[in-house]
Parts: sequence; structure tokens; C-alpha cells
Amino acid sequence: MTPLASTETVRFAIPKGRMYDHVVRLLADAGIAVSASARDYRPTIAFDAFEVKVLKPRAIIEMLEAGSRDLGFAGADWVAESNADLVELLDTRLDPVRLIAAAPESILEDGRLPSRPLVIASEYGELTNRWIARRGLDATLLRSYGATEVLPPEDADCIVDNTASGATLAANGLIIIDELMRSSTRLYASRTAMDCPIKRDAIERFVMVVGAVLQARKRVMVEVNVSADVLDAVVAALPCMREPTISPLRSSTGYAVKAAVPRNELARVIPAIKRAGGTDIVVTTPEQIVP
Repeated sequence: MTPLASTETVRFAIPKGRMYDHVVRLLADAGIAVSASARDYRPTIAFDAFEVKVLKPRAIIEMLEAGSRDLGFAGADWVAESNADLVELLDTRLDPVRLIAAAPESILEDGRLPSRPLVIASEYGELTNRWIARRGLDATLLRSYGATEVLPPEDADCIVDNTASGATLAANGLIIIDELMRSSTRLYASRTAMDCPIKRDAIERFVMVVGAVLQARKRVMVEVNVSADVLDAVVAALPCMREPTISPLRSSTGYAVKAAVPRNELARVIPAIKRAGGTDIVVTTPEQIVP
């Protein structure tokens, strides 16, 4: 792999905070080790011509849009909040959250917000104002700076916030009344970087190896032995990426069939294979899959 010229180094950003460990583990599984001490904001990375900084997720979004960073991970909710013009390259499905509106049950009328002037608290000012307009509410935005869920009922009627499980909302007596969007940690590039052929090539190579891990996390490798008379039935029971791999057994009494099966279909597929006549089923976990 030929390193890029110093003037074409890809300026990559890793988010600090709760996203950091998940992103670093993803990169490690892709063979891209990140070496950093606990307070190191400039780690080294095992990928040619990538220069790395650890930054706050919202700073990454601003720097990508400004072109001072070329590539970085960030939450889709904050990209939408910033209305940033970025190129989304991968959805890691890590750190999934929902952006929701929630309110105390005591103020709701038939499960809806009352028809009166409301105060709605949120850190997501832009997305909240769009939601207020879309719902036709008579409402004022109250900017919050963390712990938004504790504001109702004394300081706000309703909140717009992100939630993973809903447990914190429930603990504060709030009921979800609407969902604005779903978010996760995603990989974004600046449009300027994608317009540079050398940087684009390096970024696409990076996306390929990281994407291979994400593909592998969604699938398992199923291997099964079958006799010739049930081969077609077993193959029909195997959902696979394109075609299964079929090899004759040494004794010429049947075949070994291998396929990458969606992980969430495994509980259905294994019994179906057995019913079709498959034997000696082995399930393994692939590390990377490149379609």
C-alpha cells in the first residue's frame, strides 16, 4: 500500500465519550489498531496516511462540514440537529437511540399534549422547533444543557430528548408521545475530502475493511453435510448472500454445504436444515465479510 503524500493525509476523528470504546473495538476487529493512553487526544492508527484526533462528537460534525476534518464517526441525531451537509458512508448500528418527545401523563389529554401554550425543553433546538412546527403546537423552546428529563412538570411541559431503553424517562414519570427519528453512530466524510481523488481512494479502502466487520456481525457461517438426494432441499432452506459453497465429501456419498446466513434467521434456519435432511451442522462466526 503506497502512503499518501503528506498534503493528502486523511484527517480522521474518533468521538470521545460513550462512543469511543465501541468505535475503537470496531476498528480493532477490522485490523485497525488505535494506540492511545487515557488522555491522549492524538493516538496512532494502523492505517496508512491517516492522522487521528479524539474529539467531541459535535465538534467532529462541525469540523467535517468546515473541511478541517475529512472523516469521522458521529451520531446521526446531532448531524440532523446541525443540518450538516456531510456524506454518510456507514451506519455502524452502535449506540442506537431514539429521539423522542415525552411528557408527564398528568398533562396529557387523550394521550396528546393539551391545546394551550407549552414549554418544551431540549438540547436539540433545531429538531425540536421543526417538530413544534410540524405538529402545529403553540410552544416555546427551553434550551436544556443535560438532564433534560428532570425538567417536567415544574420547568417544562414536555421534552425532546434521546433515549436508549426508556428507563430514565419512566423513572421521571414521563411517557413517550412521539418519535422524531432513530439514530446510531455513523461514519461521515466531508464533501471536500470526497472530491479529492487520493483522499477518496483512502477513505473507500477504510470503509471497505470496516464495513466487512459490520457485515460479519450480521451473519454466521453455517456448514452442513447432506446426501445427494436431499441437497436441493437443504440448499433451499439456506438463505445466503449469493450462492452457497458446495463441495463433494471425500467418500463421494454426499456434499458439504457452506453459507453465510443472517444471524437473526439462525433459529429458523437450523430446524429447517434438519427437517430437510442435513446433518453435522456447524455454526461459526466470521470476522469479516466483503461482499
